[in-house]
Amino acid sequence: MPELPEVETVRRGLAKHLADHTITDVEVRRPHLRWIIPAEFVSQSRNTRICAIRRRGKYLLWDLSNEMVILMHLGMSGSLRILAPDSDADLLKHDHVIWHLDTRERVTFHDPRRFGMIDLLNSSDESTHPRLAILGPEPFASDFNTASLVSCLAARTSPIKNALLDQMIVAGIGNIYASEILWASRIPPQTPAMNLHAENIDTLIQATRRILHRAIAASGSTLRNYRSLEGEVGRFQNEFAVYDREGERCRRRGCDGRIRRIVQSGRSTFYCPHCQDPDKNRD
Repeated sequence: MPELPEVETVRRGLAKHLADHTITDVEVRRPHLRWIIPAEFVSQSRNTRICAIRRRGKYLLWDLSNEMVILMHLGMSGSLRILAPDSDADLLKHDHVIWHLDTRERVTFHDPRRFGMIDLLNSSDESTHPRLAILGPEPFASDFNTASLVSCLAARTSPIKNALLDQMIVAGIGNIYASEILWASRIPPQTPAMNLHAENIDTLIQATRRILHRAIAASGSTLRNYRSLEGEVGRFQNEFAVYDREGERCRRRGCDGRIRRIVQSGRSTFYCPHCQDPDKNRD
């Protein structure tokens, strides 16, 4: 599933192509995605100007000139593609929604597994929308700070890896980047979240921002389906320190450890048991 860096890469590509352009028509070829696309989606989107493209966690939001907002999640296999005006590319079997622009470009939403979602809401309802209201702070925002995270984790007995995946704690982090962030912080993924001290948490926040910035600069990570809007693969997988590197040597200078894989809450976690030493994080 695309995480914050991948969604931000898509957002930037969309903003470059779509901002200040008009949606002249919309085709919904299959309304049944993860949830049914609203019946009024076409009529409320047609003949509107796209004012801005935003991101909230792993969600994309298109601000329209009629004060409506298109809310989108790519799910497990969703992707967006722009077809140029002179493109003779055929629509694909799983292109479920097509937007026609005043530039004569087309934007397609492609989702073979149909775990993605597209919704339409009034901008005044954004803060109460059930998908958005539960989201925690953005990793780059000022309210994602040491004091707030200490308070949030104070009573959590679950492992810190699980806490990082909780979108109510911090929005946008998924399985790949959680492993990378914990390695960069030298924090073992099994550590109970409540056991982290303020110094650990400050290090964690700094590592989160550093890793995510680097991943965005590399256009995200491509392991299976993810592509940028232009169809290009991400490059950050070439920089992974631990993710998907089970049995390989740790990349930290001076560390002789080998990457280990464990399963936490049904998901793979990768870490170095040598330099992410649990003893360093015990009381």
